Amino acid sequence: MLGIVIAGTHSGCGKTTVTLGILAALRKKGLTVQPFKTGPDFIDTGLHKLITGRTSRNLDLWMCGRDYVTDCFSRHSQDADISVVEGVMGMYDGNISTADLAVSLGLPVILVVDAYGMAESAGAIVAGFRGWGLGVSKRPTTNAQPPSPSIAGVIFNRIASDRHYKRVKDSVQDVPVLGYLPRDLNFEIPHRHLGLTVAEEEPISAEAIDRLAGAVLRHIDIEKMIQDTGGKPLTPNPQPLTPAIKIAVAYDKAFCFYYEDNLDLLRQAGAEIVTFSPISDSAVPNDADALYVGGGYPELHAEKLSANKPMLESIKKYSDAGMPIYAECGGLMYLTEGIYDFENVFHPMAGVFPFKTIMKKGRASLGYREALLKERAILGNKGSVIRGHEFHYSEVLDSRGEVVSPLHCTTSYSVKDGSGQSLADEGYRMKNTLGSYIHIHFGSNLSIANSIIDFIKECHGKDHYCGTR
Repeated sequence: MLGIVIAGTHSGCGKTTVTLGILAALRKKGLTVQPFKTGPDFIDTGLHKLITGRTSRNLDLWMCGRDYVTDCFSRHSQDADISVVEGVMGMYDGNISTADLAVSLGLPVILVVDAYGMAESAGAIVAGFRGWGLGVSKRPTTNAQPPSPSIAGVIFNRIASDRHYKRVKDSVQDVPVLGYLPRDLNFEIPHRHLGLTVAEEEPISAEAIDRLAGAVLRHIDIEKMIQDTGGKPLTPNPQPLTPAIKIAVAYDKAFCFYYEDNLDLLRQAGAEIVTFSPISDSAVPNDADALYVGGGYPELHAEKLSANKPMLESIKKYSDAGMPIYAECGGLMYLTEGIYDFENVFHPMAGVFPFKTIMKKGRASLGYREALLKERAILGNKGSVIRGHEFHYSEVLDSRGEVVSPLHCTTSYSVKDGSGQSLADEGYRMKNTLGSYIHIHFGSNLSIANSIIDFIKECHGKDHYCGTR
């Protein structure tokens, strides 16, 4: 098993473009490639799958811990020729960084440097990153031992000419320069308010992917890149139980933000996963024991979602009957009375929760979250600690149109951010429907999947809250 981590000097240096190019080039060479993403990002993982045909996995040390992350990497890499991990932000950014992940996985790093507007100074940047990791440069650290990932190579982005490339390449000492991507590369991924366009909307054509792969194979030494890679020992895949519970997962262009590990953990706990579309289907699957409505872009598809009255009525009836529903972020928005879009146009939704949501021009919330369950809920028993991530541009409105904590429904979580600061309580509950802005990673507490199955079984045939025991 081979593996590399693609890290960058900073956000916006071209890390995602380089990663997608390397994935496409490796596939073009006939290799089976397993992609991963550092941190909680949903959109990059979808683009990875679009290129490789394999589900990309999130590797997040803060949410899930080192043991879960290393096991996840090993399990999903075992049948691949090579694994590629895309980093997040700059290589050393954050309390738990891409560098920390590289060390935990025992993988070498390929550093992406944006060479636009510089020449020999590129060598100083590479030397600084290498010295920082080796402890040569003084730097603050919260760890007992500073992470020391091996920088196995450098790739430059936005190179203007052969002469420009020679100058930046000659400036680098003690680190192999693997190649570059040209400044005039005709490749772009459409953006919107939460980041890149999701893979479900096919933002990159097959022609563009092939063109990107060709550029990588022309300008980057792929063979040299994979010479000095390594990985962790492999672990066997756990055998799933015979499915006893059917969970219907909302999946279409409006709802596509899911940690694939969450679905795997539910299957391993004994669930059968089926999908349905809130946009195009007329009702929830009639044999579903529970619903899982994840995040996505309901605000961009609000008109179609709102026009599908039979589905909205089916969702409301399902919730009113006490059937279990778990919703995150965009899913929470869908279950409210409605969404005010970016033009302040109101679109009625399912009406499970007695409040509305409104889209803001700027970001409303971003960051890691740790939730303590104040009551038994579908995700666990009272006192359980679960972790996730929050990133949204909408806020909750009460019946008076004010942005406040919603009334008339229970909050099931007390919440802290990644630094331990207390935030407003969250996890809104109506009967056995739980909705939250937080994308919980079930790998953060391995009891979550079993708790979901137990809660679903307890709720059968009951129209009241099932979390009292």
